[in-house]
Amino acid sequence: MKEIISYSYPRAAVIGNPSDGFYGKTIAFVFDNYRAEVTLSPIPSGIHIQPATIDKVSYSSPKQMVDHLNQYGYYGGIRLIKATVKKFYEKFDHVDLHKQGFELRYQSNIPVRVGMAGSSAIITATMKALMSYYDVSLDKPLLANLILSVETEELGIPAGLQDRVAQVYECPVFMSFDRELMQNQGYGEYRKMNKSDFSKFYIAYAQSSAEGSEVVHNNLRQRFDKQEIQVVSAMEELAELTQEVYGLVSRKMIADIGEKMNRNFDIRARICRIAVSQKRMIELARSCGASAKFTGSGGAIIGRYKDDYMFDNLVELMKKHNIIVIKPNIVEHVNT
Repeated sequence: MKEIISYSYPRAAVIGNPSDGFYGKTIAFVFDNYRAEVTLSPIPSGIHIQPATIDKVSYSSPKQMVDHLNQYGYYGGIRLIKATVKKFYEKFDHVDLHKQGFELRYQSNIPVRVGMAGSSAIITATMKALMSYYDVSLDKPLLANLILSVETEELGIPAGLQDRVAQVYECPVFMSFDRELMQNQGYGEYRKMNKSDFSKFYIAYAQSSAEGSEVVHNNLRQRFDKQEIQVVSAMEELAELTQEVYGLVSRKMIADIGEKMNRNFDIRARICRIAVSQKRMIELARSCGASAKFTGSGGAIIGRYKDDYMFDNLVELMKKHNIIVIKPNIVEHVNT
């Protein structure tokens, strides 16, 4: 049996976040400027998982340890892969899987802790490798559910379906997580969109200490479950905003969504604590005339620019503040 290499990519929410975990609507895509890569090598028996840089446990000095923790946090990728393997075997325990063992190695250059879904990318790539190795499959909506369960059920990390749906479909996707739909069929309505309809997006981020998504979602979940009016109203607004953007994109009016993206952030700022440094990124981008909102839970921003002149100004301004700006290469795989 041959070695298997699988990939998954970072996710950027164009509109709607963080309503995906709260029966809302979102539009998101994945982009291949960065990626998580998992290599599965057959071995005679057993399971072996190789650690990566993020899993470092030996340091030359206290400073090196502190620097490493500031960059990567306290949790590496090993726990993600272990949890994925466990969930995989539980899901397919009714299938006659072959008994040959495997070794898993992974690496990822997706910026961490900046809201690009780097953790779920590792999980998704691992799940894809395992499914290929054992020649099993799941429909995409169910696969996204399974990937989400690795974090929510196995690791106790609050999260929504948006990241996993985008990473499974590997194309721009409109997602509706209507409460009745979710309760009746267990997943949302997912409409594939065309990459060609998405243009002139930038993504910017600083490699600094952004909050993990669990911090953002924990607080909102408690407030949403208590039916706090401000939170419930914001989620409804974000869903309506997403529907509006979907209509604009469908009518080839992508140039008109910038104001909607700005409003997305402003709604979020009403219900979430925004770090000063992250709010500053938004303000810098808007000062150039670009729109700006978070790509996910915070730490990276996404928006649209009018032309190359505006983009170049944005790059130069952000560079002065040690902020990286890229043009995302949106993924659209023909087999999705």
